[in-house]
Amino acid sequence: MSPDQYRQLFLDDTPLMDVRAPVEFSKGAFPAATNLPLLDDRQRELVGTEYKRAGQQAAIELGWRLATDEVRSQRIAAWREFVEQNPQGCLYCFRGGLRSQTTRQLLREAGVDYPLVEGGYKGLRNYLLQALDEGAGQLPLVVISGHTGSGKTELIQSAPRAIDLEGIAHHRGSSFGGTGRPQPAQIDFENRIAVDMIKLSEAPGRVFVEDESRLVGRCALPPVLQEAMQAAPRVLVEEPVEARARRIVRDYVNEALPRFEGGEQHPAEALGKSLRESLSRLQKRLGGLRYQQLDEQLQAANRALADSGSAEAYIPVVMTLLTDYYDGMYDHLMSKRQTEVLFRGSLQDVEQWIQHNTRG
Repeated sequence: MSPDQYRQLFLDDTPLMDVRAPVEFSKGAFPAATNLPLLDDRQRELVGTEYKRAGQQAAIELGWRLATDEVRSQRIAAWREFVEQNPQGCLYCFRGGLRSQTTRQLLREAGVDYPLVEGGYKGLRNYLLQALDEGAGQLPLVVISGHTGSGKTELIQSAPRAIDLEGIAHHRGSSFGGTGRPQPAQIDFENRIAVDMIKLSEAPGRVFVEDESRLVGRCALPPVLQEAMQAAPRVLVEEPVEARARRIVRDYVNEALPRFEGGEQHPAEALGKSLRESLSRLQKRLGGLRYQQLDEQLQAANRALADSGSAEAYIPVVMTLLTDYYDGMYDHLMSKRQTEVLFRGSLQDVEQWIQHNTRG
């Protein structure tokens, strides 16, 4: 397949049937891919061992012996269902070789002709890595900066053209940033960013990204993107500390509470435990006394939430955490930035500026 054909697959969100083993899929795949393996993890291990011991032909013969009538019937049924639901899709294995060709042969014997991706996963992955390099170098990035709680994520989500790094990572970026959803594998994170870049490159205009450190949870920004963001111009959101604290309480308490329902603990107790665990990760940086005081305040706020359902008691805790920790850390990082500030103002002012200045 040519690079243009790879590009079109991602532009069209073409459904992809990934016939690699589950262990391979879990390490990295593509946004529109579904894992329907030819060999499960154990079968793949056995065939691989036989390949090393006796060569390709012996491995192929073992693969066919492992493909009992029952196994073959189950595989073909799953593949056919996928094809019926996604007639415009394609299938691939690691390199577009034996496994995808075998899958295609079995489907043909069952009366189904389905195209395969030449070059397989490796070809698609290499194309996305190139697209990531090109996108970071060519897209007119603008970084949305501002103290913690300023509303940067809201601006990203409302911007006409943006890459939502925290949304892709399923994490808000801070010690308290878990969303209750598992984070993607690093390769999945990179692939999704690259696909977004491909789509954004189809039209002109600024592309907004939220100011992030190297890690968003456990997902690492690709170095080429991190370098581009550090060199990009910025817009700066300036919000009062209380407004920021209230926004954080809304996001991390009120809106987070429902995801703790259905467990063994009362939702407020489970959320409170999670918040204390997050605070404990900052203990060394906060220092013993300051951490102890904040933890006591946090426990009191947790009790108030459990007793009355009110989250108001969290506001002074968050304000202290912002002024004593997060704001100073942010100011230190910003002091090293020498990039142009295109605009600065309140959340509302910045939102209006973005809406009117996306085209440049």
